[in-house]
Amino acid sequence: MIDKETRQQIIALVHQQVVPAIGCTEPMAVALCTAKATEQLGCKPQKITALLSANILKNAMGVGIPGTGMVGLPIAIALGALIGKSEYKLEVLKDLTPEALEAGKQYIAEQRIDIRLKEGITEKLYIEIIVEAGDKHATAIIAGSHTHFVENGAQAAQASSSDGADKQEIQLNMRLVYDFATTAPLDEISFIEDTRRYNMNAAREALKGNYGHNLGKTIDRPLAKGIFGGSIYSHIIARTASACDARMGGAMIPVMSNSGSGNQGICATNPVCVYAKENENTHEELIRALMLSHLTAIYIKQSLGTLSALCGCVVASIGSSVGITYLMGGSYERVCYAVKNMIANLTGMICDGAKPSCSLKITSGVSTAVLSALLAMEGKCVSSAEGIVDDCVDRSIHNLTSIGADGMGVTDDMVLRIMTTKGC
Repeated sequence: MIDKETRQQIIALVHQQVVPAIGCTEPMAVALCTAKATEQLGCKPQKITALLSANILKNAMGVGIPGTGMVGLPIAIALGALIGKSEYKLEVLKDLTPEALEAGKQYIAEQRIDIRLKEGITEKLYIEIIVEAGDKHATAIIAGSHTHFVENGAQAAQASSSDGADKQEIQLNMRLVYDFATTAPLDEISFIEDTRRYNMNAAREALKGNYGHNLGKTIDRPLAKGIFGGSIYSHIIARTASACDARMGGAMIPVMSNSGSGNQGICATNPVCVYAKENENTHEELIRALMLSHLTAIYIKQSLGTLSALCGCVVASIGSSVGITYLMGGSYERVCYAVKNMIANLTGMICDGAKPSCSLKITSGVSTAVLSALLAMEGKCVSSAEGIVDDCVDRSIHNLTSIGADGMGVTDDMVLRIMTTKGC
C-alpha cells in the first residue's frame, strides 16, 4: 500500500483539481476575475477592460452563460461585476436573478465593457480585468489555472512556467495512479462519489429542457434506438452527452469539473457510473473506478497544461476508458492497454473552443473509451511499432501531451484566426 504521506498529497491534488462549476469554466473564470476586481474597487465599475489570452477567448466565444439565454463573454463580465462573489469561485454567478440579468443586459447596452487580446504573453490561461469608477481603479489577474489569482505580471509569468500548479505538487505516473485508486482506504477516497451526484444529476436535468444540439436526447429517441439499441453503450453515450448539452447550452446546473473543465469532469464520470450500474459492480468498485478515471485525467493534464490545442475530451476519455477497464475486471496491464489504444485513436483532435457541439466530440471520445476497454480486456493493444505509442505507458502519455502542448501550437493559432475571421 502507498504510504500515508503520499496518499495525502494525492488526495490534496484531487481536491484541488476536482471542484464544482456552473457553466463553462473559461467565461466563469473571467466572471470570477471581474468579481474580484470589483470587490477591490469597492463599488460598481463604470468601465471594465478585459485583457485575455487567445485560449481564453477561444473557449469563451461560443458557449452559453448559465441562466441567461445568452452566449459569450460580455454578459459573463457584466454579471461578474454586478452580482458575482469571488468566494464562490467557479460558481461565481450562482446568485443570478431575473433582475440582475436585466441589469447585466443594460450594462452591455451602455458599452461599458472592452474585451481585448492580451499581447506579449506565453501563458495560455491568462485573464486581466481592469475596473474603473471615477478616479478609482482596480486590477485582478488570474493565470495558470481557472481560480489562481496572481498579484502582477511577474507572477503571471511564473504561473506560465508551471501552468499554475504548485511546484511542490506531487508528480504522478500511471502505476502510482492505479495503485492509489485500487488500494487506498475507501474512507479516504469516497469523496470522489460527489462527481457522480453532480454529473449524473446534470444528465437527468438536461432532459427537462432543450439544450445545445440535444445530442443526449437524440440518442434516446426511437430512431437512434433502432440503430444503437438499448445497450450499455448507448446509455453511456446518452448520459454523457446530455450533461454536456446542458452545460454548454447555458443550463443553471452545477457539474463537478476536472482540471479546470466541466466537460472533462463529465467525461471522466458519467461513462464510469453508467457502466458500473448496468454491470452491477459494487459500490466500492464504483468509487475506485471513479478515482482511477479522474486521477488518470489529472495525471495527463500535469504535462499537457490546463488549456491546450488538444481537445480535453481526449484526456478525460482516456480516464473513463481506464475506469471502465477496471470495472470489467482489468488488471494494471489491461489498464495500460486501454490507455495505449486510446492514444493510438484520438490523438490530434483539436480544441476549437467551448460550444454546444462539444457534446459531439465527447461522444466520439466516450465511444472510443468503450472500444479501447473492450480491446484491452481481449488482450489487444496497439504496439510500439505503430505511431506514437511506446512500450512504456508513461512515455506514450508524454508523447500525446508533447503533441498537444508543443506540436499543435501553430494549429491552435490557426483555429483562433479562423474562429475570429469567419465571414458567414
